[in-house]
Amino acid sequence: MRIGMRVIVAGAAMLAPLAAQAQAYRCSVPQAIDTPRPDTPDARDPVRRVATGGYTLALTWSPQYCRTAGDTRSARFQCGGGNRFGFTLHGLWPDGVGKTWPQYCRPAAIVPQAVIRRNLCTTPSPQLLQHEYAKHGTCMNLTPARYFAQSGRLFAQVRYPDMDALSRRANLTAGQFAVAFARANRGLNPRSLRLTATRDGWLDEVWICLDTNFKYRRCPTHQASLAPATRLKLWRGGR
Repeated sequence: MRIGMRVIVAGAAMLAPLAAQAQAYRCSVPQAIDTPRPDTPDARDPVRRVATGGYTLALTWSPQYCRTAGDTRSARFQCGGGNRFGFTLHGLWPDGVGKTWPQYCRPAAIVPQAVIRRNLCTTPSPQLLQHEYAKHGTCMNLTPARYFAQSGRLFAQVRYPDMDALSRRANLTAGQFAVAFARANRGLNPRSLRLTATRDGWLDEVWICLDTNFKYRRCPTHQASLAPATRLKLWRGGR
């Protein structure tokens, strides 16, 4: 899902990261899982078949998401019931060669329950899994199982800086965060990262730019960015 860009940044400052643990701190998949609704194109989000020039791996900072989402039905698995997450996988998105990207390339059936169950601790929403496959996975010519296996492999390779320490750092900048995140991942340059934040400066998502071989690449110049000196805050979710 492409979200409206509220604050976007590419980083360039200095900060040494610490090792981070797996991002599903606690996740228990229930016996009964909601069946998602069909996700289809519309006038605002139409079918768009254009060439793929790269990919974006989009990661959501779950404590901030849960702070914003509250006790809505769609957020209950991710934000309630004893589950607790750090970063979750929003999705793997094909990017276009230019400023537009492919989406809804062919009709999508409902993602099978077995596939949802396997991926629910990575992307903790059946409806978001359906949306990601319908909008983005159909443009990669993959079945739901193969699409989520690919995105899950890429997600599993990501390493993270010490988010707790960074959240307590006075005057943290977006550039410092981007460098800390990049240093936790061999070969990743801060210019391969885009960060989104809320209007009042809380980290929302980290987007990693990839080439057509799923290797890190510098984010395209047409993608807007904010100065690395921008102040950034990290919500800990009470930890």
